[in-house]
Amino acid sequence: MGLFDRLRGEDVPRVAFFGIDGVPYSLLADRFDEFENLAAIAEEGGAGPIDSIVPPESSACWPSLTTGKNPGKTGVYGFQDREVGSYDTYVPMGRDVQAERVWDVAQDNDRKATVMNVPVTFPPQRNVQRMVSGFLSPGIDKAAYPDELADYLQGIDYRIDANAKLGHSEDKSEFIENAHETLDRRFEAFSHYLEQDDWDLFFGVFMTTDRVNHFLFEDYERDGEYKEEFLDFYRKLDDYLGQLREMLGDDVTMAVASDHGFTTLDYEVHLNAWLQQEGWLSFEDDEHDELGDIADDTRAYSLIPGRIYLNLEGREPRGSVPEDEYEAVRGELKAELEALEGPDGNPVAERVVEKEDAFRGDHDDIAPDLVVIPNHGYDLKAGFKGHDEVFGTGPRNGMHTFGNASLFIDHPEAEIKDADLLDITPTILDLLDIEYDRPEYDGASLV
Repeated sequence: MGLFDRLRGEDVPRVAFFGIDGVPYSLLADRFDEFENLAAIAEEGGAGPIDSIVPPESSACWPSLTTGKNPGKTGVYGFQDREVGSYDTYVPMGRDVQAERVWDVAQDNDRKATVMNVPVTFPPQRNVQRMVSGFLSPGIDKAAYPDELADYLQGIDYRIDANAKLGHSEDKSEFIENAHETLDRRFEAFSHYLEQDDWDLFFGVFMTTDRVNHFLFEDYERDGEYKEEFLDFYRKLDDYLGQLREMLGDDVTMAVASDHGFTTLDYEVHLNAWLQQEGWLSFEDDEHDELGDIADDTRAYSLIPGRIYLNLEGREPRGSVPEDEYEAVRGELKAELEALEGPDGNPVAERVVEKEDAFRGDHDDIAPDLVVIPNHGYDLKAGFKGHDEVFGTGPRNGMHTFGNASLFIDHPEAEIKDADLLDITPTILDLLDIEYDRPEYDGASLV
């Protein structure tokens, strides 16, 4: 039992959750002999691969993971979303998440929550014990609450994110050094506040794993130049997770999870270039760089990753697809996407998902009409500046996957089978012994 419980004289169960953004379960399970601390959780509790959400993009994944609800309820579908009834787009932030977060439920039940570095949480909430926002946040001075938290983090040179631009260089040494420094400071901060022992829910995310995977995953999977450096980074992560586990009292259940999987990237696929090539998309003139520049005869456009929208009459401002032709036109486009092949002759799409099969809720009015889940190797891009070729390459050699995300729960009754991202919040609430309305969630508890 932790100090906080002893002081309160209560035997209240607590949870410490650690996010490892983008870490595939197979990477860890295939090397449990090297990653001994995660292996111990798997042996003594429960562990396994889980599915992500549609689409498996971090800006959509973390709101769903932290609410137990699909994007139709969170209102966040990706890094860039479209305004209702407009061609204006915006980058979703914390206030755009339209569903209650797991730490809000905890606070409403008189449990204190410390929340650190969760993507899509800026600006930091003031109804929690303490919070530093994660991915998409500006400097720590604006991203941390209360002020004492900001002062501490600035004092240890805490980084909200690694410097991904360093990964664009052919020589990855500086990027790898920066990734380690970011990981070190994250561990230092997590350790400091875990040891405060004044929380009921600790929720922290290691984002740097995603960055390392984007620039070094091919080296790992195909025995490249930086394979050993990649594994060294993960050995350190496993060691840090083991140290964090040792800090926890007997009243605390530890959980570790990723928001999506990862694989090697072979081709970037510029879907708007393909739509333009196939006659679905056109622009008003040669100078275009945003959605609002599309021409009136456009029938479809794409936002990342793999989200396809029909330019629908009555929904889009200059819609060209009549509502009574919606199903026929969508079916035609779906068939063409399913037939799209890459330079190697393989299908780009593993499957093409219709909106009704992926999204439900009060905020499905901005849901994409189709979402392409790509086969491994094809990373789906969008953008409106135009590309000469549909297929290309870039500085990244790793890409997100829908399957093979990770979940570890240090609890003997945890059973991780046929699970997905939406099961995590109900599981945390059960572990906290907080009652909740089960039908409100799209997932189910795994304990």
